[in-house]
Amino acid sequence: MKLRLTDGNLIALRAIVVAGFIGAFLFAVVLAAAPQLHERIHQQNDATHQCAVTLLTAGNCEHTPCDAIAIAPRPPKRPTALVYRHFQLVSARLEFSPLEHAPPAIS
Repeated sequence: MKLRLTDGNLIALRAIVVAGFIGAFLFAVVLAAAPQLHERIHQQNDATHQCAVTLLTAGNCEHTPCDAIAIAPRPPKRPTALVYRHFQLVSARLEFSPLEHAPPAIS
């Protein structure tokens, strides 16, 4: 039995997952608007209770950012190609005018 999804099945699966996320978010919004219903769903025993509903009600989320990890980069590897020590750079001198392709002065 192959579990390969065709294009139509993949689109349907994505639609079901998206509908589930949207439904869960809307349910959390309804519970945030009705605190008695939220209390019936689950009891809050402490003041530090955090769930999606309390985060929506508070409007923010308190978190502690992790420390930045700084690692020195590794030194570059030595080139494996042969390097010619007596390399001479040759440049060709071309005669040109920098304003050769400029627009006319009086246009």
